Amino acid sequence: MKRLIVLLLIVTGSQINAQTNSDLLKHYEAYYKQMKKQGDVNGIINALTHLNVISPSRERLDTLGYIYMSEGQYSQALNTIGIDKIANDSDIALQVKAVSLKSVGQAKLAIGFFEDIFKRNPNPLIAFELAELNLQIQNLPESEKHIAYGIANSKEDMTKSFYEMQTPYQVPLKSAFMYLNALVTYNKDKKANIDAAVDILDSALKTAPNFNMIQLTKNELLRQKQALQAQQAAPPKN
Repeated sequence: MKRLIVLLLIVTGSQINAQTNSDLLKHYEAYYKQMKKQGDVNGIINALTHLNVISPSRERLDTLGYIYMSEGQYSQALNTIGIDKIANDSDIALQVKAVSLKSVGQAKLAIGFFEDIFKRNPNPLIAFELAELNLQIQNLPESEKHIAYGIANSKEDMTKSFYEMQTPYQVPLKSAFMYLNALVTYNKDKKANIDAAVDILDSALKTAPNFNMIQLTKNELLRQKQALQAQQAAPPKN
């Protein structure tokens, strides 16, 4: 008799728990739809978090990570979906990991995910990310490879945004690749290649007169050239 009572309690408890989870799932699904309708990002994050606790879903985790990334919350995005390389990662998951790792200063880790994105969908914009990141870690041959691809495949309507000024601006993507090419040239030999790098920057400036970053870089290179010339002209110390 006692065993029967215990069994009934277990079965009843399981049914109540299943019903409660089902009700909660319906509630947060409705809540999620309403938050999307209202454009309430915090509400969307809250709803997806609850839904993933009640009924874990890879798709919802990826979506939650993407929202964190879009809001500039890169650490939260990575904590949500992780940084492990998974063969069947969705396109969204790859994007979240690549962009978030780049944004938190993990260039070497970010490169691996951008490479996976490029394998699935080769395009100049991803090539730019790979060229820039490889330049950061001084892998100049790899950076050159992606610059060559980008210059060859950039279309006239493709642009790249820059944010060093108070007001962001856009330049032709091909000009942006030329800028990276100048930096790679300079980094190969920071004394002998200043003039060659400046020549590339001048060529890029002709196609993008508003490219403020080029002007800043050119001025710095010319300053370095003057400093080297002054150093070479100075009489030797006794």
